[in-house]
Amino acid sequence: MTRFRFHALLAVAIVATGAQAQAVAVSEKAGAVAGVEEIPITTASASARTHFAVGQRLLDVGRPREAREHFRLAVEQDPSFAYGYLNLAAAAASAPEFKENLDRAAANLTGKSDAERLLVDINRTFLDNNAERRIELGQRLVAAYPSSARAWVVLGNAQGALNRHEQARESYGRAIALDPKMFLAQSAAGFSYLFSEPRDLAKAKWHMEQAIAADPPEAKGYEQLGDVYRALNQLEQARDAYSRAVDKDPRLAVAVLKKGHINSFLGNYAEARAAYDAAIADGKEVEKPTYGVFRAYASVHAGQPKAAIEELTAVARSAEKTVPAKQVNGAKAFALVSALQIALHNDLLDDAERVLAAYAPVVRADAKAVNDANNTRLTEAGLLAWESQLAARRGDFATALAKANEHKRLVENDQNPRRFEAYHSLLGLIELRKKAFAEAIPHYRQADLTDVYQKYHLALALAAAGQSAEARKLFQDVASWNFNSVGFALTRRDAVKRGTAAN
Repeated sequence: MTRFRFHALLAVAIVATGAQAQAVAVSEKAGAVAGVEEIPITTASASARTHFAVGQRLLDVGRPREAREHFRLAVEQDPSFAYGYLNLAAAAASAPEFKENLDRAAANLTGKSDAERLLVDINRTFLDNNAERRIELGQRLVAAYPSSARAWVVLGNAQGALNRHEQARESYGRAIALDPKMFLAQSAAGFSYLFSEPRDLAKAKWHMEQAIAADPPEAKGYEQLGDVYRALNQLEQARDAYSRAVDKDPRLAVAVLKKGHINSFLGNYAEARAAYDAAIADGKEVEKPTYGVFRAYASVHAGQPKAAIEELTAVARSAEKTVPAKQVNGAKAFALVSALQIALHNDLLDDAERVLAAYAPVVRADAKAVNDANNTRLTEAGLLAWESQLAARRGDFATALAKANEHKRLVENDQNPRRFEAYHSLLGLIELRKKAFAEAIPHYRQADLTDVYQKYHLALALAAAGQSAEARKLFQDVASWNFNSVGFALTRRDAVKRGTAAN
């Protein structure tokens, strides 16, 4: 129920802006493919336009930290540059920075194009969890710019967020047909086939190879290819691909980090920690505590949850020393929410209560900094979900259900068909802990099964209810996921054991 670095359902916005929705930003027309229409940029400053173009290229290949400096310089050269602020929001490392720069973009829309207004409105939907409007706006964007590859990627990202993956792939295909050498479009299609059902790892590999061909000097392409090898369970090949990425760019700390993931999966914990330490040393600002969180996951993989919790709480304390003020709460929240999930999973409930007491004021402070009523509401909904889990694991099912129902009340008016996924996972957990396995199954089927942690719990319920064949297949899916998260670290070892058990 958690995602990288962020802590309320506004996390959807930041995850999208930091990893997928680089596409929400726009690029300069210079260098465009003949016959491809590009979304216009409104600025009279040649210098701002140049910095914007450099930042856009960095954002497209997945380098938001490096992109931020160019977008900052772009809006410095043109303080009315709405697109510059929009891309600065897209590259943000925290929820307050996202909201702050989105507000600046909105405040500078006078005299700007309808496309710029649409893109700002698309980003606004992340604040109120209005995923249906996001698709509507994306459709308006491609209707206005049908020959823009970037507009089609924007629509594809919106469709993918609602698990409409066939539609998303069609949109990415339209982008690729317009511009086959667009790194962003190729990688977006590749990630769709890599992570989303129905998965097709051969197609994922092909698209990542096309991204490499589009920009051979770019190390990120080899990093993405390494991700595909991980999904193929070809861990040595994955490590080789990450090594090639580092050879191309020794400053690419995230590729070093991913070598640590591989060693964690292989049980080489000393080597994993050495790789994480190297990534932390090379990381900048919020990257340092973020990479420190993944280092702590090595202890989870090794079956040492108490050590991981202690390491994560230390990472949270260290954030104030290394992270810019606006990013501190997000960094602390990522570490603390990981510690919280580890404690809950292992029934270390006093530890869980202590960590939750530290986590709640951090995310509330971040919500206050964002200063958006919807984000505050979603933050409180997220906290209620954690409180419900703690009560369920203590066996206080009445309190757990009351907290779950209050969570539901806070999200029930969101224009997002996925708004009740967390609610159903809470009801599933309550029934699972009550040993009412048959009753848990339909709730887990309505949870977010793109999250391996939820898929694992559905498998537990199925196995306990005697539906062993489906359970074993799900355990095998979890065991071979090979993408490091706290949920995967917590479940991989048991999933491997259960997935290989005899009939």
